[in-house]
Amino acid sequence: MSVWSTALSVLSAALLWCASALTLAAEPLPREALAPYIVPPMSLGEAVNDKGVWQLLNSGGAEAGYVFETEPMAPLPGFSGAAINLLVVLDLDGRFLDVQLLSHNEPIFVSGLPEKLFYDFFKQYRGHSISDSLVVGTPYGSGGDGSALVYLDGVTKGTASVRIAHESILAAALQVAREKMSGIATGPPASPDPTYQEDLTWNDLVSQGIVTRNTVLNHEMDAAFAGTLWEEDDLEAQEQPDAPYLDLWVVDIGAPSIAKAALSPDAFEELQDFMAIATTDEPVLVIETARHGLVTEDFVRNTAPDLLSAEQGGFPIAFRDSDIFIELNDDVPAALHDGAALILRTDRRLGLDPASEWTLKVKALRAHGSFQPEIGSVTLDVTHSTPERFYLRPEVIQPTPPWVDALRNRQGDLIVLGVFLTGLLFVLGGRMNTLAGHQHFTALRLATLAFVTGFIGWWGQGQLSIATPLAVARTVADGGSFAFLLYDPFSLMIWTATLIGFVLWGRGLFCGWLCPFGALQEFAHHLGRILRVPQITPNAKWDVRLKYLKYVVLAGLFVLLFMAPAALDKAIEVEPFKTAITTFFVREWYYVAYAAGLLVLSMVLFKGFCRYLCPLGALMAIGGLLRGRDWIARRAECGSPCQLCRVKCSYGAINKSGAVAYSECFQCLDCVTIHDDAAQCVPLILAAKKRQQQMAAQ
Repeated sequence: MSVWSTALSVLSAALLWCASALTLAAEPLPREALAPYIVPPMSLGEAVNDKGVWQLLNSGGAEAGYVFETEPMAPLPGFSGAAINLLVVLDLDGRFLDVQLLSHNEPIFVSGLPEKLFYDFFKQYRGHSISDSLVVGTPYGSGGDGSALVYLDGVTKGTASVRIAHESILAAALQVAREKMSGIATGPPASPDPTYQEDLTWNDLVSQGIVTRNTVLNHEMDAAFAGTLWEEDDLEAQEQPDAPYLDLWVVDIGAPSIAKAALSPDAFEELQDFMAIATTDEPVLVIETARHGLVTEDFVRNTAPDLLSAEQGGFPIAFRDSDIFIELNDDVPAALHDGAALILRTDRRLGLDPASEWTLKVKALRAHGSFQPEIGSVTLDVTHSTPERFYLRPEVIQPTPPWVDALRNRQGDLIVLGVFLTGLLFVLGGRMNTLAGHQHFTALRLATLAFVTGFIGWWGQGQLSIATPLAVARTVADGGSFAFLLYDPFSLMIWTATLIGFVLWGRGLFCGWLCPFGALQEFAHHLGRILRVPQITPNAKWDVRLKYLKYVVLAGLFVLLFMAPAALDKAIEVEPFKTAITTFFVREWYYVAYAAGLLVLSMVLFKGFCRYLCPLGALMAIGGLLRGRDWIARRAECGSPCQLCRVKCSYGAINKSGAVAYSECFQCLDCVTIHDDAAQCVPLILAAKKRQQQMAAQ
């Protein structure tokens, strides 16, 4: 079995074993772990569900909001493949009281950028509301001033991780708000248009459906209680089955034109005075003219009515009595003047959209027995909506998707990178032999590698890493979202070019032309030659053995990904990319020593890290299996008798037979130069001599 086949078999077995590993869902932290994060006088209350949501209590012990983690509810994978877990504290109005980082495995912050930058980012949420259009970044163009968007400053070089954390916060916070906070609105609700005027009468309200009426007869109530303990406990219903039990009228009087048609002038003025203070309240007039009534005798004014409730979109609406003077318009039928009436109110910010359909729920009670009677109830639904024309619906400026912001923020860099990659693909695809034969090829190649190091690496932070494929593998196993890839469009463009390179040339495009650290190693090699440093060239047997090592490292990382993910952050440091490229060698001394040591090694052992140790290089070699052609031209004499290309290949990527081992080829084009050069290629030299001899003989 060949070296390649053996390595591939080992790696495949490791991947299959890893894929069979089961990953456990994140469990919410216990009370004792969360309580220290709550700043007095606030305190942690009781758990309200099994997803890690807790009550927030004020100094008096009353509920003041909610405390929750993001990972159990919104486990968006970061670049390590693991979710970023944050503690979020919301008040009852949906405002962020605090956001704190609990745990993460983001490679850029684990041992790269100062972790304090990541912690400090989340302080920006305090005081903002989930209703705000929060985005990470800076205003694009000239539209930043006065924009409805609220911008949070990102972290240079760590913006992609910050965006993922931001999306986790919003996803979890909105879930809590919808489930636990009476369906709190996540955007500005429709509100009555004070400038809209329409002359209406009560009859107009009824005919246009602005007033909703619901009548329930006694026999219908008997049917509702049929088969229960209370089916015969309403004598009046049995005696007068066709008489009304409930005759309920509902009209939203938030719009001035509707309120004028329903209320007397004095009552209208009092309502307007009330709404001038309670600007976010929506008043609803309910009138009941039958025997059910609206409240029980235990009802207390200015509280929630005990027989009425409401919901919209499956979420409750918190109505309470407004305790406003009620006097109906003279146009309203006399029967309604004599009925029971309430003006209920609710804060539109707590979920009610008055211009959309909502349901008023009326509880009907019956008592069984005289001494300590048992109470039974059924609920009667009344569906109501008010026409849109009476309301203003503020335009909600939707934040652009994070990936769009990422594209905008790096627009200039992406254009330069796109031009470079297009040119590189064009030259290597159509003009490669011309390039390899150019008299200044070495200078052109080094200039390209300098651009890759400076622009793609240090400036653009486009050094690809094994961390991304590992995160993709973890996402596949967990069934998560791949959206995190879009948060770094610069690197994604390089990945795209690399995948194209797999099909056209194998691993060579990235490893030979697009890897910043690979470029640094090549510069180190040239420096070693200039300084005449003795070179190390492993013999064929050791060269083969050492090439196994990078596949072992790759397999080990995948094993850690599923079996010990906490150890993965340190294990990935086998790549010196973060030290040499991301942080410009500004790190702990041992990381710097390791990266610098590999560059020194390259002065005596040509790109030793790339050839023998790089796990990303191993993955690139596997990706090279997609290669659709043998793009390096060979002759029948290659390998026998000519061995020049094999001897000159610094990567050891040409076999004795003359065949190219594309899994180890870095596309340096040295062999292409030799193949096309009549002064170097032995078969061409021999053929030229033969022609000369023939011409001499003639």
